[in-house]
Amino acid sequence: MSTGTRIVLASRNEAKLVELRRILAASGLAVELVGLPPGPDVPETGRTFAENALIKARDAVATTGLPAVADDSGLTVDELNGMPGVRSARWAGSPVGTKGAERDAANNALLLAQLDDVPPDRRGAAFVCAAAFVSPDGREHVVHGELRGLLLTAPRGENGFGYDPLFVGDGETRTTAELSADEKDAISHRGQAFRALAGVLPGLLSPRPAGTTQ
Repeated sequence: MSTGTRIVLASRNEAKLVELRRILAASGLAVELVGLPPGPDVPETGRTFAENALIKARDAVATTGLPAVADDSGLTVDELNGMPGVRSARWAGSPVGTKGAERDAANNALLLAQLDDVPPDRRGAAFVCAAAFVSPDGREHVVHGELRGLLLTAPRGENGFGYDPLFVGDGETRTTAELSADEKDAISHRGQAFRALAGVLPGLLSPRPAGTTQ
């Protein structure tokens, strides 16, 4: 793998791009992670996190011609039979113009309303991540990460994004929105998945031996 290999992250979420740059940099990989150019998002039609991650990575390769990484992440709530799951980012719907912090606030408010009468001992949940790599020559690889914890009855913290202000990971007393960036990366579902992916990226980015097909 050559120094400075460019990889595209199949996302236009700037917070996610910053987070994943930190994780990959900490792994020691000599790669340049770039975001997708402006354009419409590919529909996430998969029924699992892995399927959606592959859909996004394949589309990024087709769009840019670069090797691509993508993740599909979400919150699975025990009391809601694993929902919102793959619909985590769109749990409260997607009104025109709603994005970023405004969308996160709507999702959190709906989730709190749905769990309004659920006692603390039944508020178990997990952040789940599937991270996928797809190369222009067709190689694909998917890894997973998971962080279990509990959901609070009100948000706390100003860091992170998504459901971070409601989630306290196992062994923690702070929400993931109260952790520093380095603390969150060390335990997060996304950190786990992308560290696992970083471990296999050198082989995946190396030229395929002549005569091989996979």
